[in-house]
Amino acid sequence: MKSALIARFSAEFGRPPACLTRAPGRIEFIGNHTDYNGGTVLGAAIDRSVWVALAPRNDAQWNFASGQKDGVVRLRGPEFVRQSGDASWVNYPLGVLRSLQAFGLNAPTGFDYLALSDLPLGAGLSSSAAIELASALAFTRAAGAEPDRERLVKAARDAENSFVGVPCGILDQGVSGFGRKDHLVFIDCRGPRFETVPLPGDAHFWIFNTHTKHALVDGLYAARHRECMEAARALDVALLVDAPAGALAASADRIPPVAAKRARHIIDEIARVGATVTALRAGDLAAVGRLLTASHRSSQTLFENSTVELDFLVDQLVDAPGVYGARLTGGGFGGAVMSLTSPKFGDTQARTVAAAYERRFGASPDILHLQTADGAEIL
Repeated sequence: MKSALIARFSAEFGRPPACLTRAPGRIEFIGNHTDYNGGTVLGAAIDRSVWVALAPRNDAQWNFASGQKDGVVRLRGPEFVRQSGDASWVNYPLGVLRSLQAFGLNAPTGFDYLALSDLPLGAGLSSSAAIELASALAFTRAAGAEPDRERLVKAARDAENSFVGVPCGILDQGVSGFGRKDHLVFIDCRGPRFETVPLPGDAHFWIFNTHTKHALVDGLYAARHRECMEAARALDVALLVDAPAGALAASADRIPPVAAKRARHIIDEIARVGATVTALRAGDLAAVGRLLTASHRSSQTLFENSTVELDFLVDQLVDAPGVYGARLTGGGFGGAVMSLTSPKFGDTQARTVAAAYERRFGASPDILHLQTADGAEIL
């Protein structure tokens, strides 16, 4: 991909790039919607990424190109105007530029920019965080700065919150930034605090992308965010992570039923994250799998961010040989299911699950066999 990135950039802008960066997508392993509630979460950086090539300019021209779109989006800096239509992808690096300024980080006055990706869109693998981290690294590197990783992660998250308009927590950017091969990233979102947890070597990830709608900005994600905040206010805490044991049951008469369901999912999910870390450190993948499936059932019935397609895939997977557990991954409302498997689960078993899905829904899901990877880096 590195040589392709250089060749494409040179063909587009008539000169080689000055810097190259890469940032991975991520699997949300467990901790569904816990991050913006101040809780804990586990994720894995994966071997699918966004690559960015950039060269500074001597003027204030900002030129954005993408391997997934034709043409170049040309803006005059500093022009922080949200883009729409085919140019809407530019909102991610554009938001990063604005957030870097807010965090006291420098970027070139003008630049030529190209992004390439092998991350499937709409699969819950956070291509948005990948392009944000790759862009943040490229902008700061081109300006001669080397900020610490946590500062970049926070700036990337701010870009998605304040400019793109998705009220996400730190999960996506944190995992893309702090990923490590053969490990999961554990995040305590209150700090935030980042650490890695070893993943046993015989663990495999299989992703089944349904291609059903997965649009976080359309209001569903924001609605869940509002419901969680409503529950926290009713419990008289800043965030649901601070709710004392038994508080939800004791306050049942003061919390609207829907908000109570959302709170129960979050409180239980935070506990599942802790139990998963314990099971991983003990090398007990069977216990990890049970926790993953329990997470999905909670998303299905309490948080209601699953779909019939995702539920069907989980039902098929948990009955398949070699599968420890399965759950939706990402924000939900469509997208993809992740399964944690042993080496006994391979292409044949994956195609059997996909065939059952096609018989039911008339379309076949994409199948991705993924490995862990290192986090964002300068190439």
